[in-house]
Amino acid sequence: MKKILIIEDDTPIAELERDYLEASDFSVKRASDGKEGYEMAIKDDFDLIILDLMLPKIDGFTVCRKIRELKNTPIIMLSARREDIDKIKGLGLGADDYLTKPFSPGELVARVKAHINRFERLTGKKHAASIICDNLEIQPKSHRVLINGEEITLTNREFELLLFLAQNNGIVLSKEKIFERVWGLDALSDTATVTVHVNRLRDKLEKKAGLCFIETIWGAGYRFKKFSQTS
Repeated sequence: MKKILIIEDDTPIAELERDYLEASDFSVKRASDGKEGYEMAIKDDFDLIILDLMLPKIDGFTVCRKIRELKNTPIIMLSARREDIDKIKGLGLGADDYLTKPFSPGELVARVKAHINRFERLTGKKHAASIICDNLEIQPKSHRVLINGEEITLTNREFELLLFLAQNNGIVLSKEKIFERVWGLDALSDTATVTVHVNRLRDKLEKKAGLCFIETIWGAGYRFKKFSQTS
């Protein structure tokens, strides 16, 4: 059974989430504050973490950041706050998805399944060729990205986004297409998630490489620059 950790201080909401997840054959554990949740997330190996934003002891933003320093476990962040800045901050800290309360329990379960499936496909992929673009090298088989021979740190979502763009070099990809292929969620979330991740990824690459690899095509989407591919 896939193991889910719920970090949520609101007992009725946590129990509702648990009921729906267990009905879908997930094994569920719960932490009622940020400190306990962080300790559980680091100590055990969960397939996905559902993380509330407003938590006692340690807030959800801090918990997300601290988990990301050590693990790439998929994280779905939940909040009653609808401000875009909170969503951008949460995704920027490494959360894979962001849901505002109230939400459909069925939609939450669907997102949990989709993120676990995408994570397993990503970590289980084997690719024969490295992708080279100027001083950037993507090694799909070893899941590494090098700039000038030095490895840079990306989250699993950032790596999969970069790989998908690079594999379609020179092709303009819409936000909807990227969201569908990289997140695997079709219309279950808004495409602002794509914008946040592209901006974060582009910032990491350009700061290190001094080159622009991902172009914004206004009104159409994004395009990876032309390059040559070698084994």
